[in-house]
Amino acid sequence: QVQLVESGGGSVQAGGSLRLSCAASRNTYNNACMGWFRQAPGKEREGVAVFGRGVSRYADSAKGRFTISKDNAKNTLYLQMNSLKPEDTGVYYCAASPWFACSLGPSTYNTWGQGTQVTVSS
Repeated sequence: QVQLVESGGGSVQAGGSLRLSCAASRNTYNNACMGWFRQAPGKEREGVAVFGRGVSRYADSAKGRFTISKDNAKNTLYLQMNSLKPEDTGVYYCAASPWFACSLGPSTYNTWGQGTQVTVSS
């Protein structure tokens, strides 16, 4: 049973924009916290932006450029990414956590999507 499905990744030039979507099953969408994470080749998975209880949190690298949002009617989580940089390249994952703490650390998230590739060229 697929619970999180990401889409919207692709290849863009530096300075461009992409919007990622994460379609969730109802039960998964109602988790306390949902977020976006990314993993670059050879690096650990890191938090990009998380949203829970009406509050969003961003990694320093994402502040001012990325926006996380939810569409409750569609059970969908979004990540709008603007002013993309080559260092934003990686596989982006959507995840859900039952914990209200809404950490940017991946360890508290127990439901993950399959990921979508984002490639930013200079």
